[in-house]
Amino acid sequence: MSADETLGSLAEPVAAAAEAAAVSPSAISLIPPIVVLLFAIWLKRPILALVLGAASGLLFLGSPKDALFNLGETSVRVMQDETIGWLILVCGGFGALIALLVHTGGAFAFGRMAQQYASGRKPSLFMTYLLGLIIFIDDYLNALTVGETMKRITDKYKVSREMLAYVVDSTAAPMCVLVPISTWAIFFGGLLVANGIAPETDPNGIKTYITAIPYMLYAWLALIMVPLVILGIMPLIGPMKKAELAAQLSSGNVDAPAETAASHTHTSDDFAVEAFEEEFDASDKKGGKLYNFLLPMLMLIGFTIWFEAEIWPALILTFILTIPMYMAQRLMPFTEMMELMMHGFKTMLPAICTVIAAFTFKDVCDQLGLPLYVIENLAPYMTAQMLPALVFVAMAILAFVTGSSWGIFAVSIPIVMPLAVAVDANIPLVIGALLSASSFGSQACFYSDSTVLAAQGSGCNLMSHALTQFPYAFIAAVLAFVGFIVIA
Repeated sequence: MSADETLGSLAEPVAAAAEAAAVSPSAISLIPPIVVLLFAIWLKRPILALVLGAASGLLFLGSPKDALFNLGETSVRVMQDETIGWLILVCGGFGALIALLVHTGGAFAFGRMAQQYASGRKPSLFMTYLLGLIIFIDDYLNALTVGETMKRITDKYKVSREMLAYVVDSTAAPMCVLVPISTWAIFFGGLLVANGIAPETDPNGIKTYITAIPYMLYAWLALIMVPLVILGIMPLIGPMKKAELAAQLSSGNVDAPAETAASHTHTSDDFAVEAFEEEFDASDKKGGKLYNFLLPMLMLIGFTIWFEAEIWPALILTFILTIPMYMAQRLMPFTEMMELMMHGFKTMLPAICTVIAAFTFKDVCDQLGLPLYVIENLAPYMTAQMLPALVFVAMAILAFVTGSSWGIFAVSIPIVMPLAVAVDANIPLVIGALLSASSFGSQACFYSDSTVLAAQGSGCNLMSHALTQFPYAFIAAVLAFVGFIVIA
């Protein structure tokens, strides 16, 4: 998609927002986003924060009684949107497929295979890194499976659990961001469509998402830094150096205490995390076959390419072939398989609810004239060259503080993208900056779901993992900031 086509597609929703504005744009339109950010930081509940932000905005459009009526009307209108329907089907479908992949235990077969090649400290870490790159479909699946699979092998060569958790976490969210066939791509693609960023020729937002992948600088840098750390080109820093030295001097690592991953600040994703952990605990960790994991993954990739980035028909066809394949092997009864898929569908409810709340919030912001107010007041002081870097810094800080990488993205798009159009910024670069900020928050925040699961899967103390990996995440973030300035 060319720059002219991108700007043209974005000019229409901005004009539509102007027509939809129920009041003249004013500073009042800033109150709902401020309410969302304050409650997101305080409560660590982005869905609730988005609902409260929308409700506060509706109070400025009428009486409390009218606000209640309008909130219900807006919610119904959002639920009737075809993008919401698509997201519910695809996000839920991904959850169902992931549940099947986890239960069969095929990913754990990588660990048994890795034992043949992991003949030392560096080879064992490189096998961990490779496994993290392969399991790109979901960061939850990645974080738990890779750590659980590789920790016995890395223990053998006296690799600290902190180093293992760092490698696992650095290939969870960053890798999922860079692959257009993942839960991250589905979620963010839907938000791009909802905010008018994707053109009509890209109804699911995936093609627009793909144009931004080269500019997701933090995710690229986070992945590149891992082999540099493994090889010693990037030196061990501070807490990580101490952890590695302690592991070398010890007689071997032991599993972390039970409170390791449980003693974290609860976030809005706790339901999804706990549901996924239940699936993970019930999986076949010793008898799983590698092909039961690889074949469905390859089918999903191949069918998505065949259908020209249309993921829903690719997902349906993958199920049509995967379910009989599992039944032929008698891995589980058909009824149990259906229950498992429904359970997997439910794990995606937080993501689905976040999108619905974000759509509602955006609708209210449009009625208040927020996009126009932002453009009128910030465009004269903003340059196309500095916008991507500033967006990355601001959103990275917010994602780090709130622990919600998806929620912050949902809040920021209605504000950032109209401004990007107004200053004639590189749209894929701005999208890349937003997604870079999301992946940084997911990895660096001490209580984000990805950090918690990486620590739990690796058997590492949560705070030890967070403190040892933060210097590397921060270095990658600084380099990404410089990169956004240079590219722009």
